[in-house]
Amino acid sequence: MRLPARVSAATLSAATALVLATACDLLPDDAPDTAAAPYARLTGPEVTNKALAATRAAKAVRMTVRTATPDGPVEAYVATDVRGACTVTLSMGAAGTLELVRTGGTVRTRSDAAMLRAASTARGPRGDAEVKRLTGRWVEPGDDDRQAKTAERYCDRETFLGLLAPTSGTARKGKATAPASRTAPALAVTGGADGRKWSASIATDGRPYLLKLRAAPGPDGTGHGAAPVTVEFSEFGKPFTVQQPKP
Repeated sequence: MRLPARVSAATLSAATALVLATACDLLPDDAPDTAAAPYARLTGPEVTNKALAATRAAKAVRMTVRTATPDGPVEAYVATDVRGACTVTLSMGAAGTLELVRTGGTVRTRSDAAMLRAASTARGPRGDAEVKRLTGRWVEPGDDDRQAKTAERYCDRETFLGLLAPTSGTARKGKATAPASRTAPALAVTGGADGRKWSASIATDGRPYLLKLRAAPGPDGTGHGAAPVTVEFSEFGKPFTVQQPKP
């Protein structure tokens, strides 16, 4: 009778160990999502305002901006810092591509032929000879250069933070996302008012930077119409060097 008892005890002990081991293996999947732990006790508006403050305070940031116009997609790749240095590559569908460099308070732009021809409506017709002369050349834009003014507005991160800042008080926390191969852990937040909604992703690892924003277009023209604007923020605090291009 003792031998079966010993076997039964050993079997029970082994079974218990197996159950515990299995439970440990399953724990990460079964446990509550802790990705939003830094903000567990904060309201949606509090989280959003922390993200706005952190993103504004970053010494430098890169932004990838995407929207659309009736003429096609619009994309901008921006590097900007708190000193005012900035580089922008702005592609406006069929309208062409414009590059902008701002350093030391001086702005220079370089456009392709399509962009120069598209600008003719606003600045008077350009002959083929002038388009050929200016294509790919760095110039100081005039006060009437709307494309250059639009591109320079992309240098100011507040242009895009302003799409949600006025309605940050409406923010509601959503789900947290776990890190993937190319994404950082983040908390989803949504808000908006008067029919203009926005959604955002806020970093949960490290400083509460705003990682992504999708919102209705701003009144300053950077939205290019009624299409939503999507902005991805990255490389916070990473310095960059801007060389003033020669004309």
